[in-house]
Amino acid sequence: MDLGLQGKVAFVSGASTGLGFAVAQTLYNEGAKVAICGRDMERIEQAAAQIGNGVLPICCDVTQEQQVQTTMAQISHHFGKLNILITNAGGPPSGFIGDFSAQDWQHALDLNLMSTINLCRYALPALKQAAKQEAHARILMITSISAKQPIPNLYLSNVARAGVQGFAKSLSEEVGSLGITVNTLLPGYTKTERLSALRQATEQQTGQSGEAIEASWAAANALKRLGEPEEFAAVATFLASKPAAYITGIALPVDGGRAKGLM
Repeated sequence: MDLGLQGKVAFVSGASTGLGFAVAQTLYNEGAKVAICGRDMERIEQAAAQIGNGVLPICCDVTQEQQVQTTMAQISHHFGKLNILITNAGGPPSGFIGDFSAQDWQHALDLNLMSTINLCRYALPALKQAAKQEAHARILMITSISAKQPIPNLYLSNVARAGVQGFAKSLSEEVGSLGITVNTLLPGYTKTERLSALRQATEQQTGQSGEAIEASWAAANALKRLGEPEEFAAVATFLASKPAAYITGIALPVDGGRAKGLM
């Protein structure tokens, strides 16, 4: 299948490692021109070099609105257009209600909700132009399966990710008539640095071994294993593609069957 990504311009935030990196790599392999960002310039430059020639690395803290605005201007100046926006950021700490201050809650909302909103706000002019000129404009928000099925010790993520879902659905209704699709991807337990950090935190909280914790996570999935970043990236790349033009407003779990609801 021709995904129609040759020469399209994609921006992936939070792409130094993990899911963001895997998505950027897969888009590049399909012929897209790719820009990526992260908070550490050295790490994002290393990631860009690993992905391939011509990848644009940008140092950007997506919780800072001014940096987001500057990043979007830099992408438009460098490539002359933007077809695909993929929003992604690291997850907030694990814990329960008594573990967090008001400042912790605000940081989680800035990291996962406000960053997504601001990335979309500043990308929309270029995406509207791409929709009009090329009929190819996509917004894809990477959230978490916790938005669909809350995870007991992930209070901060549960709340912030659910907010992203409300924003995504609202935005899909507003920009659908322009030809811009808006979807969210809900990864489950996937082998990334984020999962390693959650495992370590759970070890400290419960006293269980890391092996036992990962085994319990896998057992809760219908497929009885953890996911690979490349498996997630393949789904994201399809939703960013030309054949996915009639898919919008959905929240798609990529979780190995962890969510148990009917819909």
